[in-house]
Amino acid sequence: MIRKLLAFALVFNFTACAELQQVVNQLPQSGGAIGNTEIASGLRQALDFGIDKQVTKLTQTDGFFKNDLVKILLPEELQKVDKTLRDIGLSKLADEGLKVLNRAAEDAVKEATPIFIDAVKSITFADAKNILVGSDDAATQYLTSKTQTALYDKFNPVIKQSFSKVGADQIWSNLINKYNTVPFTSKVNPDLTDYVTQEALKGVFTMIAVEEKDIRTKFSSRTTDLLKKVFALQD
Repeated sequence: MIRKLLAFALVFNFTACAELQQVVNQLPQSGGAIGNTEIASGLRQALDFGIDKQVTKLTQTDGFFKNDLVKILLPEELQKVDKTLRDIGLSKLADEGLKVLNRAAEDAVKEATPIFIDAVKSITFADAKNILVGSDDAATQYLTSKTQTALYDKFNPVIKQSFSKVGADQIWSNLINKYNTVPFTSKVNPDLTDYVTQEALKGVFTMIAVEEKDIRTKFSSRTTDLLKKVFALQD
């Protein structure tokens, strides 16, 4: 669904191109005539609902922490810390350690929307053709390939600052020091900034893929008359 809508946007931007105009002319028409202006407006709405909607969810308090699809857990080498602390009655401290990781991701994702918008604007006709013949998450894969590096560069310093802002350094120091006092354990002292950055990126693209699938397959996800009219072209 998104694949064809992206193609529609290209038609709007390059109407002088006979090849693209021919693609438009061959599309099935339903619900009355629809022009390029409406198609472009429908694209903007789809982006609002398909990207900004999910990004906004992730930036809210517990957007990561209470979402099982994207909740950030400890890296494998530190999961023994979490388990050991819970085993000795320090579950509250372990929960607090996980929470600050997710809070940092929630802060960082606020930087994502402008980068996604730029990526969508840069879609070429060749990109659109690849998306059209690609898999059901081809649009998400395209955004991943075009934005991952820029998002990492934005997320990483925000996560580092967030750790400092909420006292994560102190929390993790306390947590790990407690773990290190447990007999017969190996001491650990990891830097979690890069790990949380990578997990935040995974979370963003996971939720965009969820929304992409909904728009492709569920009529109920077309929540405005314009979206219904535009996406009816591909039904």
